[in-house]
Amino acid sequence: MTDHPFSRRILLAVTGLTPQVVTETLYALACRTEAPWIPHEVHLITTSTGASNAQLNLLNPDGWFHRLCADYHLPAIDFPEANIHVLCDDQGQPLEDIRTQAHNTLAADFITEVVRQLTADPQSELHVSIAGGRKTMGYYLGYALSLYGRPQDRLSHVLVSDPYETNREFYYPTPYLHRIHSKRGDKEVTLDARHAVVDLAAIPFVQLRQGLPDQLRHGQTTFTRAVATANRGMEPPRLEIDIRQFQVRADDQVIKLSETECLVLLWLAQRAARGEAATDWSARDMAEEFLGLVAQVTNPMSGHYDRIARAFEESHFVTVRIGKYFEPHKSRIKKAFEQTLGTLPAARYQIARVRHAERTYFFLPLEPEQIGIQSH
Repeated sequence: MTDHPFSRRILLAVTGLTPQVVTETLYALACRTEAPWIPHEVHLITTSTGASNAQLNLLNPDGWFHRLCADYHLPAIDFPEANIHVLCDDQGQPLEDIRTQAHNTLAADFITEVVRQLTADPQSELHVSIAGGRKTMGYYLGYALSLYGRPQDRLSHVLVSDPYETNREFYYPTPYLHRIHSKRGDKEVTLDARHAVVDLAAIPFVQLRQGLPDQLRHGQTTFTRAVATANRGMEPPRLEIDIRQFQVRADDQVIKLSETECLVLLWLAQRAARGEAATDWSARDMAEEFLGLVAQVTNPMSGHYDRIARAFEESHFVTVRIGKYFEPHKSRIKKAFEQTLGTLPAARYQIARVRHAERTYFFLPLEPEQIGIQSH
């Protein structure tokens, strides 16, 4: 067997009334490739009816999952009944089928959460099959992998040659003669499972995981919220700063910043709102402009102005030292936006820098109409 860099390999599939997709996919991955990919675990997402079918046809003592492993001498693969994740309604009762819009919404959220959990382990490698179940289940599973998938994860659809594809007696090509029966017109014919051809069609998917904020990658969420967050980076930015409360909001989300970081952002936001040029914040006149803003908007009794003024005075307004004062705040502002919005949406608000004539200038890349500042 070819070495794999990840210690936990997981096969995840959606199934309905045809649990065969599990053994067909496992066969294609583990038994017929030159570089076999053998999972350590198998997980299913299905309805209560699909779960019963999987238990009876795959997991009973002589079920087809165990037969496949024995026929092809596969190592132990963990596939207990607990790995069958059953869709439930809003009362926590198992769903027999997905029939309504409410059921579809619940299925989307459930599938998204299962994928989020299975991709949370950095040592896991996930192979997702969308061959089974209702079409909407396959869609949600594929989209959930786009939201949470990593470079090591894969998406596929299993392809089975005719007439085996629609035959409920077929589970995988056996290494020995195995008779199954099939309809050809109004006649019944006998087939040999050995002659079936099973392939996997790899499906590329867009990886959006790095664009999601930390709370969506590491905490439970809904499909709708995750999709909206992923799409947010393509919408026009909107920055709101409430000077009275030192509160910053971007895309209607509160960005947690310290008072000094809020002041730095406010300074650059005011310049952007006035349409002023980028600033060389290592220059003395720019440091004095910033101090003037601090004096204007902070409580004189807070000591905040004194602390910032003292830092500049101790640097003797030397350009390099002034520049170094702002850099850590710039980094913390960047991190706060990324943690709340995600990397891609946050990029629209990040303080940009540009070099010109051996000097470095900084600016907020927003148009005046994208900035709202409340002062009273």
